[in-house]
Amino acid sequence: MDDKKKKQQPRTVENTRIMDETLVDPNDEEVKLDLKNDQLESHWDPNAERNPRVLITTSDNPHTRTIQLCRELKTILPKSEFRFRNRSAIKKIIKGCIERNYTDLIVINENRREPNGMLLVHLPDGPTARFRLSSVKLTDQIPHARRPPTFNRPELVLNHFETRLGQSIGRMFACLFPKLPKFKCQTVCTFHNQRDFIFFRYHHYDIDEKRGSVSLQECGPQMTLKLMSLQSGLFDPHGEYEWMLKRHEMQKSRKRFYV
Repeated sequence: MDDKKKKQQPRTVENTRIMDETLVDPNDEEVKLDLKNDQLESHWDPNAERNPRVLITTSDNPHTRTIQLCRELKTILPKSEFRFRNRSAIKKIIKGCIERNYTDLIVINENRREPNGMLLVHLPDGPTARFRLSSVKLTDQIPHARRPPTFNRPELVLNHFETRLGQSIGRMFACLFPKLPKFKCQTVCTFHNQRDFIFFRYHHYDIDEKRGSVSLQECGPQMTLKLMSLQSGLFDPHGEYEWMLKRHEMQKSRKRFYV
């Protein structure tokens, strides 16, 4: 055998991915024009004075872990508020949020005392995304986790949101954070998309200028999100959907991804 023969690259799900026609080039002029006309563009308007203001709530009768997750999200998202739902309908909550100048609404749902879903609504015009939550770990469940600083403005890292659908979801996450992070806080939020599963992590990093080193420590919480649907406009069960996961039709191939 020829020793000089190059080693074959291992075949993985990622490098054998079926190319999706919705994969976009961020430098494409048509893509840039499309993004300028979407419902999220106002967040990046340099003349806009509207900073993110997020309301976090739950499904009715939430249990301890769901409440704690909401409180930890409140420490991560600048100028966010957590309020109990008190059996209010989603449409009524959205109306109240718009009247009070909130920019986004997060609703954490639960099943069997465990958080299992998240509804994200961008205000005042949408869009609305629904996610399934799994592998949720609160700060006290993560070994050696550091308590996150309060009133911070973290950096935001979005990885591998490469399709048109993925760009919309990434931009929705970006709308939850100020456009200019406060770097002195030294915290970073990461949304990492891999095989249509979005992994959320929150870290604190310390810079040692004398040694020229950086140490990274997880703060928590951590969770995995799976996009179930993206709806054009505000929440409406009978409204227009831009995308919806149809598992039996869309997950026949393990090599096709949508986000």
